[in-house]
Amino acid sequence: MKLLAIGDVVGEAGIDTLHGLLRRVKRAHGADLVIVNGENAAGRGLTPAQADDIFAAGADIITLGNHAFAKQQIAPYLDERPDILRPANLAPQSPGRGWGIFDGPQGLRVLVMDLIGRCDMPYGPDNPFLCADKILREAQGQYDIALAEIHANATSEKLAMGYYLDGRVAAVWGTHTHVQTADERIDPKGTGYITDLGMTGPIVSVLGVCVEQSIAMFRGDLTERFRTAPGDCALSGAVFTIERDGRCTAVQRVWERWAVR
Repeated sequence: MKLLAIGDVVGEAGIDTLHGLLRRVKRAHGADLVIVNGENAAGRGLTPAQADDIFAAGADIITLGNHAFAKQQIAPYLDERPDILRPANLAPQSPGRGWGIFDGPQGLRVLVMDLIGRCDMPYGPDNPFLCADKILREAQGQYDIALAEIHANATSEKLAMGYYLDGRVAAVWGTHTHVQTADERIDPKGTGYITDLGMTGPIVSVLGVCVEQSIAMFRGDLTERFRTAPGDCALSGAVFTIERDGRCTAVQRVWERWAVR
């Protein structure tokens, strides 16, 4: 099985980039399953219409993160769509689901879990490590391959999760920082790993935001509400090659430019 995981989609420009590139990238890599982080599609959060748009662009599963509920209209939609995952270690009364088991190629049952880190985050979710243990324990015997996304600020927390789940899941990837890391690898027990997929959105930007606005914020100036930067965009992510026994045999970074017309 080949999994294509796509980093945080930023704004309508990011969604347009998905429409322009995702199906071609999927074909080029022979991907069987596409997972897209969509939590910044509205800048902060995701609307139902944007979720539908991301699926229309070629995504099979959408993951979320710390902005999961920034757009209130997404809350009831999460209960209707098991293929949109919010972090599993949020409060149990939160709308939606944090993990699911999906149909993969050749009859494979694929467990996907979405976790959120706790280092330098603005609120206190449950322990993601213990949450991962609980999910794997509850789903035992119901899946063939397991995958985990960790939406976190600290690279150390993502690295620790990769090693913690090494040999128990086929792939672990990080999101949230919007900067693609160059540490893709196979961990000692056969789990594919990358610290951050990067983002899908404007290239000349600071994490998708207009450069001048971001600089002004760091200078301490008063700024207006952040705007998604203009200009050419890029699709960023990684492809994981996974055997039927759950071992990952290859991880390849993906970065494709999309010229805005």
